[in-house]
Amino acid sequence: MRLAMLALLWGSSFLFIKVAVEGVSPAQLVLARLALGALVLLVFVAARREPLPHDRRLWGHLVTAALVANIVPYFLFGWAEQRGVASAVAGSLNATTPLFTLVIAWTTGTERSMGRARATGLLVGFLGAVLALAPWRTGAFTVAGVGQLACLLAAASYGVGYVYQRRFITGRGFSPLALAASQLTIATLLLALTAPFTAREPITLTPGVVASILALGVLGTGIAYILNYRLIVDEGATSASTVTYLLPIVALALGIVVLGEPIAWTLFAGTLLILLGIAVSEGRLRGVLGARQPAAPAGHSDEV
Repeated sequence: MRLAMLALLWGSSFLFIKVAVEGVSPAQLVLARLALGALVLLVFVAARREPLPHDRRLWGHLVTAALVANIVPYFLFGWAEQRGVASAVAGSLNATTPLFTLVIAWTTGTERSMGRARATGLLVGFLGAVLALAPWRTGAFTVAGVGQLACLLAAASYGVGYVYQRRFITGRGFSPLALAASQLTIATLLLALTAPFTAREPITLTPGVVASILALGVLGTGIAYILNYRLIVDEGATSASTVTYLLPIVALALGIVVLGEPIAWTLFAGTLLILLGIAVSEGRLRGVLGARQPAAPAGHSDEV
């Protein structure tokens, strides 16, 4: 039940982004989303009496992580969907995050071994991303095409964030929730400082826009973190990471049913290849390509 709820919360984020950017700019949406998510986590951390980081160097790393794992990808997805990228497409391309994470971890030396299974999984997954993009249909240099590339860049930014966090932030004696609360708080402060220059567009607050912003911030960025944390504690990181396979399915279903988005067969086929590539690279398909490889960090912990 918790896994299904987490998949619904994170998978529906792309639908809420699509609705929210009809009334606010991407920068305004990211600021509101981060502020609401940080508030939820700070209240939860305070109730549990968990200490926040106090080391200046760690806070410096949190600033970097806030930029690459929160501000940049959140903005890019909003920017892309505001420019015509379907929520289902954004959700599908977001599923490439574990693949980017593995590539970045390997190139930076965090993961020393690639192996045949991982290399094959990466190839299959990125071929799926090309099929989902279908540049021969949308045009690589049209507004929609550039928006889709922005979604891939957002997924790559998440990948950078995961590797950076594992290397410089986790394992310092603080709980993941305390670190997440700190990271979202510093991200909110950074955006608040730049808001007079980056978030000056007119705002149109309809009931749908307000509800979407609240859902993104309170549920998708606050409650979802807590739910993911409990899943990891109770079931283990490997079991919790299976939510990666459910997110694009939720995004596709909601895009079709709720928003009536026209979906080409290439998006379905590409999404299946992306998920297959993740499964192969993480060694989840035993006996297909040899021994199981250690899993790379899973995608949309909204994705910290």
